[in-house]
Amino acid sequence: MTQENKHPKGLRVLFFTEMWERFSYYGMRALLVLYLTSKIIHGGFELNRANALEIYAIFTGLVYLTPMLGGYLADKILGQRKAIYIGAIMIALGQLLLAFSEFGNLVLRNEFLSLGLGVLIVGNGFFKPNISTLVGRLYSDNDPRKDSAFTIFYMGINLGAFFSPLIAGTLGEKFGWHLGFGSAALGMVIAIFWFHFQREHLGGIGLPPKLKAKNPDAVSLEARDRFDIIGYILVSIFIVWGFLKIWGIISNDFKNDILSIAAVIGSIALIYVISTNTKGKNEWSRVGVIFILCLFNILFWSGFEQAGGTFNLFASDNTNRMILSWQIPASYFQSINPVLIMALAPIFSVIWLQLASIGKNPRTPIKFAFGLILVGLGFIVMSMANTRANTGILVSPMWLLMVYFLHTTGELCLSPIGLSMISKLSPQKIVSVMMGVWFASIALAQYMAGILEALLHNLLPQMPLFNFLTMTTIIGGIILLAISPILNRMMKGIH
Repeated sequence: MTQENKHPKGLRVLFFTEMWERFSYYGMRALLVLYLTSKIIHGGFELNRANALEIYAIFTGLVYLTPMLGGYLADKILGQRKAIYIGAIMIALGQLLLAFSEFGNLVLRNEFLSLGLGVLIVGNGFFKPNISTLVGRLYSDNDPRKDSAFTIFYMGINLGAFFSPLIAGTLGEKFGWHLGFGSAALGMVIAIFWFHFQREHLGGIGLPPKLKAKNPDAVSLEARDRFDIIGYILVSIFIVWGFLKIWGIISNDFKNDILSIAAVIGSIALIYVISTNTKGKNEWSRVGVIFILCLFNILFWSGFEQAGGTFNLFASDNTNRMILSWQIPASYFQSINPVLIMALAPIFSVIWLQLASIGKNPRTPIKFAFGLILVGLGFIVMSMANTRANTGILVSPMWLLMVYFLHTTGELCLSPIGLSMISKLSPQKIVSVMMGVWFASIALAQYMAGILEALLHNLLPQMPLFNFLTMTTIIGGIILLAISPILNRMMKGIH
């Protein structure tokens, strides 16, 4: 890599912090549905498939919804660094609560399960949008290294995601669920220590807005900052605990009213924040592109996130997992995607840089369209595998391997590019808020991914899930290709 293409040391700090956080998250994700459906005698909760997938859908949806609030608090009050500390500690505590949920009577176990998932959701809201924002702030908007940097950063995500199902999955499935969730907690603790002791390489980025104005080179964590962090953590946990207690005793009709009111208030607040921090035609045009691409992002992730739900169950129930006398744990299949990311991401990173050097790098909407079409091709393969499985035979693991290969190439065209796009197009005062909006679109997609099978069964009983996802993703990609010239003009010079 030439001198001008070298990346700052801060990227390494964020790479490994995100790697360990994703080790924590994906270790838990690989176990959650299996844990919920496992028999009580084996330490699980013995839920049926539909109920387990619904909990998975709600959890993964909210995990990507809370970043809007976490992004706002970071932009306006905390700064990204302090928000990352708060989120990381809460995530570690949430994983420990899940570990404890294996023990005691069923009432107590449900308390720990609900509180653990709730704390994880809020912790992720503080952590997720802000570490991605810091990556973007290492570079200027049109720096040709930015897409490459986010692709490298994405390798960190998937390095953690590769090892976590192997370690947490093995411990959870073979030796006890608490050990699997405990290893996820340990991964998060390592992330906290790495970020803390390497933070000087970040220079002056990510500090609270007022402190940044006074001392842009400050890197220390003062005593008052530590008290701030502890205070936010305690208040957040208390709010989660109180919400769960109240939520469990109110009627379903009242719950629906509360959700409707919260959605309206949240939408108004978001509109207010964006409108007061977006100035001029160029900024408004770029924000418009963000929201349009968020719609296509929903199509992509509602398909891609079948990995943790229906793909996980397909691996468990319909795939021949025997190698001689050893049966591959179903959770191991969750490592296929990240290992492919690690193999392919360096290639994609070099490709984007080389294409940029000759002026041929595809604009963001084109890359998004490629991502949607590739994930649609993966669902064609998955539909064929599912047809074979419906005859009663266990299918070869090579079917899932091919699906994951196509989905991974699609992911590399869309996901890291999406993070880079947010950092380029967002008004500077609300980058973390807009990163939260991006993750909110993923939240909706995650929820759709979990309930889509049951929804289709009720509304379109003759439409197989994987066939439906084939159509929506490929047609979405074609539409995006058609409107990409319009979106390119709306980006107002940002590449």
